[in-house]
Amino acid sequence: MSSVITYSPAYTLVPTYECFNRCTYCNFRSEPGTSPGLTLTQAQQILKSLQDRGVIEILILSGEVHPQSPQRPAWFERIYQLCELALSMGFLPHTNAGPLLYEEMAQLKQVNVSMGLMLEQMTPKLLETVHRHAPSKVPQLRLQQLEWAGELQIPFTTGLLLGIGENETDWRETLEAIATVHQRWGHIQEVILQPHSPGQQQVWQGEAFNMTLLPQVVAIARSLLPNEITLQIPPNLVTHPDILIECLIAGARDLGGISPHDEVNPDYPHPDAQTLAPILEANGWQLKKRLPVYPQYIPGLPAQLKTLVEDWQLATKSSSVIQ
Repeated sequence: MSSVITYSPAYTLVPTYECFNRCTYCNFRSEPGTSPGLTLTQAQQILKSLQDRGVIEILILSGEVHPQSPQRPAWFERIYQLCELALSMGFLPHTNAGPLLYEEMAQLKQVNVSMGLMLEQMTPKLLETVHRHAPSKVPQLRLQQLEWAGELQIPFTTGLLLGIGENETDWRETLEAIATVHQRWGHIQEVILQPHSPGQQQVWQGEAFNMTLLPQVVAIARSLLPNEITLQIPPNLVTHPDILIECLIAGARDLGGISPHDEVNPDYPHPDAQTLAPILEANGWQLKKRLPVYPQYIPGLPAQLKTLVEDWQLATKSSSVIQ
């Protein structure tokens, strides 16, 4: 059993919080027309301030613009420009901006070392409840993204959102769908198991996911997914050390992007690596930095990205384990 637990030193840039979906558990979105977008000048200032702080990954996380909206081209162009800017300043971009067109994914592949989209749950029954006003949460639409990412050979992160009205049968169906796509294309590097954690902005009155069940979900995922897919759990949501360790024993091996602020769950601050390391070490685990692209996928990256990634590999080799 590996004793290494990884995380990505990360920072999130949000092109816009505006989103045409209205997921009732969301603590991220704002209404279209109410939130000014992130400018390149603002982004450059933020990135410049991060250059000496050990940040590797820049997560481009955006609210969604409808595919037929006249604002869609400008929205996509800003995402692409932010990725280019991050690369030019020495960071490694990872974009998660909701379902994309095939052509958009192909373009973003050139400026992202990996990409992601939560599958959440495959059951269509959520379209009658928490996803009733969320057109892009149709399960087959999101599964199509995983397929296209595979066709394009984009290293990909996906995952399950737990506690939004699904059950264990639904977990298994979703995990099996992910496994099937990966067996076809071999491109899914991580699966996140994200427990719903209520926030101040959401309208849904649903309770938090029962964290004592999370190690069970991890074990189910480990039994259904290919071994090369890493299981990720968020340490700002799994706050009880005993449950965190139980999840690791069950097969989780990654803590995701650790950054100053969780944009999706703003009510739950991330613990820093120096706080997590002694907790893990006391239980026989080592915390280690990683890149937002896993080693087995680096040879398939576009040439202009591969050089930057290889430079980061060298830089992190000597300082990857948190003391």
